[in-house]
Amino acid sequence: MGNFWRALNTWVHRIFLIISEVALVTMVLIVTMTVMLRFCFNTGISWAEEVPLLLVSLFAFLACAMGVRDHTHIAVTMIYNRFKKGSAGRKALDVLTDLCVLLCGLFMLWYGGTRCLKMMGLPGKLPMTGLRTWWQFLPIPLAGFLMTFDSILFLTGVLKPHDTLFAEPDKDYSDEVLHASGGGRGAAK
Repeated sequence: MGNFWRALNTWVHRIFLIISEVALVTMVLIVTMTVMLRFCFNTGISWAEEVPLLLVSLFAFLACAMGVRDHTHIAVTMIYNRFKKGSAGRKALDVLTDLCVLLCGLFMLWYGGTRCLKMMGLPGKLPMTGLRTWWQFLPIPLAGFLMTFDSILFLTGVLKPHDTLFAEPDKDYSDEVLHASGGGRGAAK
């Protein structure tokens, strides 16, 4: 059963990665075209500010959620590195981290989804594109879903912290630093 969830996780992330890549490339092309039109032809496109704003929002939220999958977000490991690899202290901090991410993901999924549903019931539209206003809030529950899905898989042990999709696994240099400085546990001084 674990292989099914890992495979599903990989495919879900690949789909969202493609969506993010398309959003980023489209945003760069639109902004480049807009700059060229303004400076070379003294004209512009009416929707050229609204669409990149929607795309950067989509890209940023999905990229943050994908960073959760590979544990690539910034972390302060001063306390974490005081524990030996594989120790109960590190495992407890890993679980605490995954629980915090799960709560953030659930918060984004619930309140972002609620906001989208509320906006779907309202008649508002974005001024230049005419898109319904709920489109600008859609990246929030999408990212919340990814974060929640990943956190549950980490907490249940289906995914391990070193299982990465988008990045190289981080090397833990804490043992080498402690050994080199002579400050390791049980080291004679």
